[in-house]
Amino acid sequence: MLTRIDHIGIACFDLDATVEFYRATYGFEVHHTEVNEEQGVREAMLKINGTSDGGASYLQLLEPTREDSAVGKWLAKNGEGVHHIAFGTADVDGDAASVRDKGVRVLYDEPRTGSMGSRITFLHPKDCHGVLTELVTSAPVESPEH
Repeated sequence: MLTRIDHIGIACFDLDATVEFYRATYGFEVHHTEVNEEQGVREAMLKINGTSDGGASYLQLLEPTREDSAVGKWLAKNGEGVHHIAFGTADVDGDAASVRDKGVRVLYDEPRTGSMGSRITFLHPKDCHGVLTELVTSAPVESPEH
């Protein structure tokens, strides 16, 4: 069962300048950054708020690290802007199977590792009214040691 909007992915040409825009304009701060070599992106997660299920909602800013990455190709075709929407779920495997059973193409046979250690898969935009859709199971939150 989908529980929340996990994040909205925004493709950009210059990650640092885009982060500065969201910081200066809206006061959003960077919660996490990483480079995902498999997906060919450098990203920043800007936390918007926490949620009742222990997750959070973010803006994910994505800068391609290579032109042949999915985000690089998308930027070349579309320019900067909203790239995808991601829904949080406790069970990415089960929810992916459920939507697959309803005729929606799931782009990965098995979920992959996403931001902050999450497990992710994507749904084909042609089956989702033109919207690239991601399903996300957040990594378990580690308890602070005392």
